[in-house]
Amino acid sequence: METKNIHGKIAFVAALFVTAVFVLGIKLLNPTPIQIFVNGNNVVTKQIPGFFTYTDVVILVIASLVLGISGAYLLFSVPVPAEKPAAGDAGRVILEERKKRWGELSKTLKDDERKVYETILESDGIIEQREIVEKTGLPKANVSRSLDLLESKGLAERRRRGTGNVVLLK
Repeated sequence: METKNIHGKIAFVAALFVTAVFVLGIKLLNPTPIQIFVNGNNVVTKQIPGFFTYTDVVILVIASLVLGISGAYLLFSVPVPAEKPAAGDAGRVILEERKKRWGELSKTLKDDERKVYETILESDGIIEQREIVEKTGLPKANVSRSLDLLESKGLAERRRRGTGNVVLLK
């Protein structure tokens, strides 16, 4: 209900903005013709460019005010869209989804693979390979073999960084 109300206000203000632009354009391009009386009887109607009557000036001022106010409203009170996760939050959402899948995946993994995968999950999906060795207490060869198996299943990926590897969840 709140968003309908906001959209209705914005539509109304946008209509005012367009109307004000239209009125200003018409009045600036076509000022009211001025009647000039010569010798009392002869009436000559002549349009003098750049010469506006008091009515024209009042209309121009009101249209300018409406244009300025409605333009400022449209510019500064654009509704904020529903909250979307920020870039960092998107990573958290993905990580939480992967943690939910953990229950299913853990059944298919062997003991060493399960320890390695769980260690990667606990470190928010990115960790250096040497840290996995330290945290799990497994030998380097077992960690390497487990990572090979996790990579073949499409669950993890190793990337070379300097003299070691960084392990990422896929």
